[in-house]
This record gives sequence, C-alpha cells and structure tokens, in this order.
Amino acid sequence: MQATNLGGAQAVTPRPLGRSDYKTLGLAALGGALEFYDFIIFVFFAPAIGQLFFPAAMPDWLRQVQTFGIFAAGYLARPLGGIIMAHFGDLFGRKRMFTLSVLLMSVPTLMMGLLPTYSSIGVMAPVLLLLFRVMQGAAVGGEVPGAWVFVSEHVPQRHIGYACGTLTAGLTAGILLGSLIASAVNRNFAPAEISAYAWRIPFLVGGVFGMFSVYLRRWLHETPVFAELKQRKAIAAEVPLKAVLRDHGRAVIVSMLLTWMLSAAIVVVILMTPTLLQKQFHIAPATALLANCVATLCLTIGCVMAGSIAGRIGAGRTIFIGGLALAVTYYVMFQQLAVDTSELVPLYAVAGLFVGVIGAIPFVLVKAFPPVVRFSGISFSYNVAYAVFGGLTPIAVSLMMKSNPMAAPLYVGAICIVGALTTLFIKDAPQTR
Repeated sequence: MQATNLGGAQAVTPRPLGRSDYKTLGLAALGGALEFYDFIIFVFFAPAIGQLFFPAAMPDWLRQVQTFGIFAAGYLARPLGGIIMAHFGDLFGRKRMFTLSVLLMSVPTLMMGLLPTYSSIGVMAPVLLLLFRVMQGAAVGGEVPGAWVFVSEHVPQRHIGYACGTLTAGLTAGILLGSLIASAVNRNFAPAEISAYAWRIPFLVGGVFGMFSVYLRRWLHETPVFAELKQRKAIAAEVPLKAVLRDHGRAVIVSMLLTWMLSAAIVVVILMTPTLLQKQFHIAPATALLANCVATLCLTIGCVMAGSIAGRIGAGRTIFIGGLALAVTYYVMFQQLAVDTSELVPLYAVAGLFVGVIGAIPFVLVKAFPPVVRFSGISFSYNVAYAVFGGLTPIAVSLMMKSNPMAAPLYVGAICIVGALTTLFIKDAPQTR
C-alpha cells in the first residue's frame, strides 16, 4: 500500500502488481500448464497404451475399457490427494505443498515413459501404470486449488481476479500443449513407430520439464497471508476439513455448484466436442482437432479476461453474464453446424472464448473461505465436485444423445443456468487483508 496526502488526510492507494507478483504468477502458471499437460497426455495415446499394456489376446472392447479405467483412476484419486495436501497446506504452509504437487506429478509421468510393457513384465505393467496414474491424480488434486490459493495470497486484493484467471489460463494451456504435441507425434511418426517407441516421447518430455518446474518453484516464497497466520499463531487448531464442513456449508455448496459449471464447460465443450463433431456432423478428424485447438487457445485468453473483469465488476456478475453467453454461443454453434459446417472454426472459437468464464470461478472459491481453512475448503469442494460431475458428465451426455442430437448444448445450457443462479448466493468470508 502507498499513502498519499489529500488535504491533510491520509488516503491509502492500493499497490500495483510488481515484478515479484508477475514472477510468482509466471512460475505458478508455467508449473500448472506442465502439470495439466502431464495429466491429460495419457488420453491422446490411450489406443497405443492399450495395445502395449494388456494381453494381445484380450478383446478390443475390454482392452479399451481397462485403458480408460486407468485414465479415470486419476480423476478418482483427485479428491483424496487434494484433501491430504490441502490439510498439510493449511497447517504447514502453501509453498511446500505447491512444490510437492509438481514433483508428485513429474516423477510418475517420467516413469510412465520408461515403463516396460506387458510383453516384458506381464501383469505388473498395467498394475504399475495404474499406480503411476493414481499418483498423477493425487498431484493434480493438490495443484489446482493450491495454485489458486498461492497466487491469490501473494497479489494485492484488487488483482486477485486477474491472478486466478491467469493461473486458470495456464492450466488450460496445458491441455492445448498436450493436443499440439500429440498431433506432432502422430504427424511425424508412423503408427508402427508410435507403438514401438514414439508414444513414450510426450511422457519423457513432460517428466523432464516437470522436474525443471520443481527447480523453478524453489525460488517462490511462502504467501504473506500464511506467514501472517503463522506469526499470529492463528493456524487451525483442529483438522481444517472438520472446520470447513461444520462452519462453511454454504461456501462448500456454492463452490461445488460452480465447479459443476466449470466441469461441464471443460469436459463437454473442450474435451468431448471434437468427437461429437466427427460423429454428428461428419467433420474430418483433422478439421475437428484444428478447431478444438483454436477454441482452447481462445479459452486461455478468455480465462485472463474473465478474471480481470471479475476483479473490476465482481465475480458474480461476470459468471452470470459469461455463463449465459456460453450457453447461447454453444447452442448456436450446433444449430448452425446442422445447416452448414464451413463456419466451424469461428463458431467454436467464440464458444471457446466464453468457456473462459471459468477463469472467474476460482475468484469466488478463494474469497468464500477464510485463510485459516482456505486450502482445505477449496480443495474439498472443487475436487469432490469435479470427480463426481466430471466423471458423470460424459455418461449423462451420451445417454441423452440417444434421444436428442442437441443433448450436448442443452446440457451445457442447463448447467450454465444453474451456475448463473448460484451467483445469487455468493458470500465472501472474513479476510485477513
């Protein structure tokens, strides 16, 4: 803060973002991008992994189910990993857990790239693959809420929205990075080469860069908010999650409902849509993936915009307006593609931009819980809701599509309305700053 004299009175001017703030944001966003890349790269090479880590005599459908079952295990591990890491983050410091989450992600990713296949070590191959995937899930469960807490407690109050939006943009950039690297591998290697060795390259790259990110995070400092809590000996005197469930039920429910909106936007609009475009509108895979890359890039930009706007006009208004805009643009995209597919890229780009409204959601979550239990409150609400809603969304949309080809935009629209109505119940917890 800076004090200025106005007619003899002292007025406090909020300090602007400084070099250390941008350094913190940059390192946090970079680590988040690499961690999300490590988490999702598995899905791009699931067919090759299924062929290599299960018996050759196994039916294709069963091999596919087991491969995606291992992928899903990462999501199921998120709540437990997030809750445990948040518990220690509220008791012993944000920085330690923030660094640990990257290490816990990069090591198993690197090991996946080096893992012998079923032909070499038999049933231990899928068992170890599952173990590494669970470790990845636990890591990302701590990374996402931990990153939001870390950056929000470093920057000035009026820049928390921008910080959360920038960090969320970094996470979504990891999805784009995974898509681009997977496309590059498929473009430069024949299918036989991918099965032989090239599938390992993205995992090895992710693991090495993850280790580099661990090194970079050594230069980060503990958050001023936690340092103040420690100095005042105001650290939680009981299990933080117990206090969250007992004293902050409203914040938990609001956070879970907004996470439902976030998961619907990411899972349906970004992850499921390329497949839906190919099946429903007979769009070529290369075209669908190109449009998806453009939409994801726009999503990254939209996250920063939404976070910045939320810091100026409030997160509630931003989510209300942005959520309804997402519902409309995604519905219009499907309506238009049913008539003419030539405008796919611009239509998907606009929808992707409005998916960026999710950049304002962590701003709500950060302010919904007091600092003493903030990490645990966000981690529990976000990870449990994402595991449940994120896991059920593909099943729900697939079942709905049997009777209605507009199931995807209708589902997204309905959940966006739920998110918009939830903003009416947002309430900030008492803050120390």
